[in-house]
Amino acid sequence: MKNRLIPALFFVLFSFAFFAGSASAQPVPGVKRTIYKSDKFDFGSGGTIVVVGAPTGSVRVEGWSENVVQVDATIEIAADSEADLDLLSKVTGFVLQETLGRTVITSVGTHDKTFIKKTIKKFPKHLMGIPFRIDYVVKVPRYSDLQIDGGKGSLFVGGVDGTIRINYLDADAKLELLGGGIFATIGGGSVDVSIPSRSWRGRFADVQLGSGTMNVSLPPSLNADVDANILRTGSIDNKYAALKPKQRRAEFTERSIAARSGTGGVPLKFTVGDGNMSIFQTAQP
Repeated sequence: MKNRLIPALFFVLFSFAFFAGSASAQPVPGVKRTIYKSDKFDFGSGGTIVVVGAPTGSVRVEGWSENVVQVDATIEIAADSEADLDLLSKVTGFVLQETLGRTVITSVGTHDKTFIKKTIKKFPKHLMGIPFRIDYVVKVPRYSDLQIDGGKGSLFVGGVDGTIRINYLDADAKLELLGGGIFATIGGGSVDVSIPSRSWRGRFADVQLGSGTMNVSLPPSLNADVDANILRTGSIDNKYAALKPKQRRAEFTERSIAARSGTGGVPLKFTVGDGNMSIFQTAQP
């Protein structure tokens, strides 16, 4: 278990550490500007949407009934002058890479030297690495696969019935599982995972948190095999009475649960490196 979590977290930390480092090294400029950018395009069900978030900012992905992807971004930039803001506005935002059945939404900004060099020659060195923020709301066809990579900020995924892969450095995350499957690795923060209905059509769930708090909400009478683990420090608070040990004589501990709910079947794995986990029953309307 430990060997599976640590390499995944290393990938997340390696991918975004240089973002955080470059941003924290910069003083906070005095002039700010907010920019709104949107795009909307046809996209059939069954495709893959990739969202590469900014070093700082939120990502909210909602499934809907239209065969359309809609991207709305709120971009916050700051500098010491209006002239600098004008330059930053030209290189901060997102770009699309569209191929058959796959679209990549990539954040661009002062952390991406390659993009800036292609966009503006002789870009001022004092603006390189200057902090910025992008908050996304992305609506996708309900039956889509997702890949979300992010830095620091809140994360919400709901209403999507497909395979979801998440790598995030630090997040306050809410994951509402409708169907399909999910692999999620989050370096730190809090994660709320909910399965709202016992008729959930999911195939699997594997959610890992390096450090922080994880809350798992399960519906009554769910048929699933549930494995919950604390790898180093912390404890599990199990308030879901339907969980029974997979092995007749096995016992739950405060750091490890290998359980079956109902007749079992769907594998659900929840892992925290350092922190606490709570498992409870979803409130019924």
